[in-house]
Amino acid sequence: MRIPLDRASDVPLYRQIEDYLRTGILSGTLPADTKLPATRSLAADLGVNRITVETAYAGLEADGLTTSKVGSGTFVLASYDFEAGGTDTSTAWPEWQHSVDFLPNPVLRQTESLGLELGSDLIDFSTGVGAAEMFPVADFRKVLGAVLRENGIAALEYGDPRGFMPLRKTISQVLARQGLQTKPEQVLITGGSQQVIALVSQLLLQPGDTVLVEEPTYGGALRLFETQNLNIVSVPMDDEGLCVDQMEALVQAHNPKLMYVIPNFHNPTGTCLSGHRRRGLLDLAGRYDIPILEDDFVGDLRYGGRAQPALKSLDPDGRVIYTSTFSKMLMPGMRVGFLVADGPIYEHLVGYKSVIDLATSNLMQQALEAFVSVGRYQSHLRKAVQKYRTRRDAMTRALGRFLPPEIAFQTPKGGLFIWLRLPPGISARQLLSPALERGVSFAVGSDFYVHSKNGYQFIRLNFATNSSEKISAGIERLGRAMM
Repeated sequence: MRIPLDRASDVPLYRQIEDYLRTGILSGTLPADTKLPATRSLAADLGVNRITVETAYAGLEADGLTTSKVGSGTFVLASYDFEAGGTDTSTAWPEWQHSVDFLPNPVLRQTESLGLELGSDLIDFSTGVGAAEMFPVADFRKVLGAVLRENGIAALEYGDPRGFMPLRKTISQVLARQGLQTKPEQVLITGGSQQVIALVSQLLLQPGDTVLVEEPTYGGALRLFETQNLNIVSVPMDDEGLCVDQMEALVQAHNPKLMYVIPNFHNPTGTCLSGHRRRGLLDLAGRYDIPILEDDFVGDLRYGGRAQPALKSLDPDGRVIYTSTFSKMLMPGMRVGFLVADGPIYEHLVGYKSVIDLATSNLMQQALEAFVSVGRYQSHLRKAVQKYRTRRDAMTRALGRFLPPEIAFQTPKGGLFIWLRLPPGISARQLLSPALERGVSFAVGSDFYVHSKNGYQFIRLNFATNSSEKISAGIERLGRAMM
């Protein structure tokens, strides 16, 4: 659970934990019978003493909000009515939210394909998704059949443009377990997080406007921004993530209308934005009235280190639009993602999405809601973390064994990728052809840079999609391609 903690605050840490959980219980995002994390586990996640968590839990129990069962854990008690509500018009939303005009932009141009012919024995490290074999296809097929039997033709209709309400409720409960308090009325179901990036950028930006991005960053976002003829300005990164201290000068020089960031287990570098930089970024966005699009595509896949809260969980004023997806955690072909937004911008996004595609697949949403309970999602997440940690470790061992000693990389504490610097004199683009000839692929570093001439010395390796044995064989092939 990624509870946002302010370690510089005068409010004791136990009180911050207690207040966060109290808010979730009273709002309904932590419903009755929800099992709270074990005190030892939550203390390790948050980097606090176990007594701190025990004190927070004791406060909740004293107020009749939770109960402890010996040998079972701590559970939320019933029952507090959750009042669903629309936009609070009394809130002083950021100025940029009041200046949005609902003007559809031209249809995006289709990007070019690399057109590579890949052999059947290819060991592919280039993908951006998790392991397909982890998804229980047989169980999901049964759920699909059950939805069709029970709901009939209604499951095949368009449905609510905002998304299937029971699924939105489930998402808000999953997010509460991960540290982000929200209401179902703030959740919009989309066709993956890529659609969110398109919706937000098309709604908020006009050709020629400036968007600030990390460098490197997700290549799909860069290509999308390029098709909209936006001015893309990059901000450097280091081992703590985005260099926030360098942003104010760029803001003053370029007057950006949007910031696009990936704070947790960044794509492609795997870094995690430090806590003080998160608050610095929000402060900067507030002073210059700039919206932030937070892409939290694999924020829950953490293998070590302290849990970092989502930017959205630190945002009381509606400055952050948050997006995540089920595609990376479950199946990419599912194409179901979501966003969380507060204030007038939410209805603008709903309206814009309804113009573009009317609604996300009603059948897929209903099946997903029936399949992904909070408990099942948490169980799937635990299995994924265990498997991916093993595969990450297998890749780091293979890199040390089969590649030249001049390579450089940081072992990521979460996510899907290792970002590797090649030995001097080796270009990623030139390396790709001999690597493919030997049956191994990777993502070329320049694809993640605003200017493709940069990043030539980097490659991105996905460690999640192959077994440890295949990882070892693939890295050995890569080593031979460098000779």
